[in-house]
Amino acid sequence: MKIHGIVPARVALSALVVICLITARNSYCADTNSVTTTNVVSYAPALLPGNGLAQHPFVYTGEWDHRANRDQTIFVVRAGKVVWTYSIPINNTNGTLQELGDATMLSNGNIVFCRKVGASEITPDKKIVWNMDAPKGTEIHSIQPLGTDRVLIIENAKPAKLMIINTVTGQTEKEMDLPTPHPDKSPHLQFRRVRLTKEGTYLAAHLDDNKVAEYDADGKAIWSFTTPGPWDAVRLKNGNTLISSYHNTVLEVNKQGETVWQLSAKDIPEYKCFIFQEVNRLDNGNTVICNWCPADIKDTNKWPGSVQVLEVTPEKKVVWALSEWKNPDLGPASSIQLLDEPGTPENPGDLQR
Repeated sequence: MKIHGIVPARVALSALVVICLITARNSYCADTNSVTTTNVVSYAPALLPGNGLAQHPFVYTGEWDHRANRDQTIFVVRAGKVVWTYSIPINNTNGTLQELGDATMLSNGNIVFCRKVGASEITPDKKIVWNMDAPKGTEIHSIQPLGTDRVLIIENAKPAKLMIINTVTGQTEKEMDLPTPHPDKSPHLQFRRVRLTKEGTYLAAHLDDNKVAEYDADGKAIWSFTTPGPWDAVRLKNGNTLISSYHNTVLEVNKQGETVWQLSAKDIPEYKCFIFQEVNRLDNGNTVICNWCPADIKDTNKWPGSVQVLEVTPEKKVVWALSEWKNPDLGPASSIQLLDEPGTPENPGDLQR
């Protein structure tokens, strides 16, 4: 179908929408950045706000992409194109599930990441320069760079362990236990994010204990906030804490435990919200959320059509909705680092807004 001649912009836009709707049954409408293929269920508006892959440069990865013959991949996107990838099989050589859930690019271009059964640092030319394997029966879902030569690792275990490891010498410089209230259960759901703050405290999202807790250097709890299924917790520069929930909610709470800002599915009804995983507050005040779908959409053929990442203003307007399931297929979203944000990623607190 072609449109001939010169038409006003408003008419041209309407025509483009019509074209997209006509072709939606069998193809992607690339012009609108929407995903519309055969057997795809729509979980978002036909026209998505923002500039798709070109909205920000970013590092991206996600947990449990269990589609057939699907590797687990870290993506680097710049100028709207995938410029670098690193993949691992969904199962390691022992047949154990691997999950890429946390990845950060350092100022030197290296990326530190965890894969459930271990953690590594990789160079831009894909050389592994540091690696650790998780002991049997333990899992690693959280890794934070501290400078370019140290990392903070959380080992889900009985009990869970917080460790600071020197990636040059391989030495463990600090180790302390974190409370694990359900020692009879699998450690899988203990933690997804624990972060060192600029004050030298540790902010831990206790996913299986329905609370966020802050610990001092000796492991003493100095602050806590009760909330269902906290997945991520970020200490903001204003002293508040930004929390994402397993129950598709984001909260900003102050030291007094008061909620000063909140986003839930009812605030953006045109989008299907799944499990909110990593959350970040941008320098402009917007909030970026990873919207992870695998637990809620059992049929993997229906994953396309869902929005993987949302950027929301303080007024709760969605200004960027990323849905990329074909050319490139980014897979589910657990971790995103925007590379156009000011600050140094390996300095704790430098990226806190």
